[in-house]
Amino acid sequence: MSAQPVPLPADRAPLLSVRGLVKHFPIRRGALQRQVGAVRAVDGVDLDVFAGECVALVGESGSGKTTLGRSIARLVEADAGTVAFDGEDLLALRGAALRRKRREIQVVFQDPWSSLNPRLRIGEAVREPIAVHHLAPRAEQAGRVAELLRLVGLSPEMAARYPHELSGGQRQRVGIARALATGPRLVIADEPVSALDVSIRAQIVNLLAELQARLGLAMLFIAHDLALVEQLADRVAVMYLGKVVELGPCSEVLARPQHPYTVSLLESVPVPDPGHRPRAVLAGEPPSPAAPPSGCRFHPRCPIARPRCATDEPALLPVGAGLAACHYAGELKPEWKHSGAAGVESGRIGPLAGPDTDYRTHLEGR
Repeated sequence: MSAQPVPLPADRAPLLSVRGLVKHFPIRRGALQRQVGAVRAVDGVDLDVFAGECVALVGESGSGKTTLGRSIARLVEADAGTVAFDGEDLLALRGAALRRKRREIQVVFQDPWSSLNPRLRIGEAVREPIAVHHLAPRAEQAGRVAELLRLVGLSPEMAARYPHELSGGQRQRVGIARALATGPRLVIADEPVSALDVSIRAQIVNLLAELQARLGLAMLFIAHDLALVEQLADRVAVMYLGKVVELGPCSEVLARPQHPYTVSLLESVPVPDPGHRPRAVLAGEPPSPAAPPSGCRFHPRCPIARPRCATDEPALLPVGAGLAACHYAGELKPEWKHSGAAGVESGRIGPLAGPDTDYRTHLEGR
């Protein structure tokens, strides 16, 4: 069942509208390389991004966040679904039409060490998209490069340097400048600070927030760090095993999560308190995306799962101020109950587990 967008003013249409997006990677074996299965990286995702807003995409590694972002930008080709940008289906575009539209969607990659060509000077790397898309005469391109470097907080003199002469934070600023060179309307930031030192991350996040406000950009911000998401995002989409399991306003999702998986993500955030112990500890690893569980994909790890969860896949439906794909989302309480100093060992979640049911029993009994 297709997701419904979080309620927004009726006079606004989404800049980006993703419906039923699917991307499977074939698994091939044997001398003839026959396909024996598929990794279901993105398995039917619906998502809207409105002009000027930041939507954060969060979830564990392997949940499909990066593949979703790359499929939207057509860095990998989707298997099914639609990606409408400003009312035009990106997946149907070819040749010159696709190139024109790609000017409006740019990507800031995760690793600033591998996303820049080591043989190109910084100025050449930033100038390249301007030249490819014929956005300025040759005589004006150097001035445009200098302007972009200033915009991201770098000196124009750095245009003469090679990437290896820059720090990680400076390289990522170059990556942002290159992404802005074509004047995009949507920027897909794929974990842009995860490869940087902690001391630099806040600077890059502040830069992205400033640029988004100053230039009126829409942004799809892919991240693990929920503290950064809270600073940047207007809405949050939580992914698990190729599907969006919760979507809603950032303040609501972080303060009042409706899906048990979102609760576990929030509980995994480190707290500067030696006496703090997380109340929701999930057992094991996520199942393989090549063989996702039946029904709700989270049910093998879910502390409140019921028999229905193993057979019926929940739809992404309105719950509270957003959407959640959980049969019992309306009954879920975000507070995980404790029992004295035992903490996690005797922790329980909400009323669904029953008054005498330890949530670990749910996990260990399956």
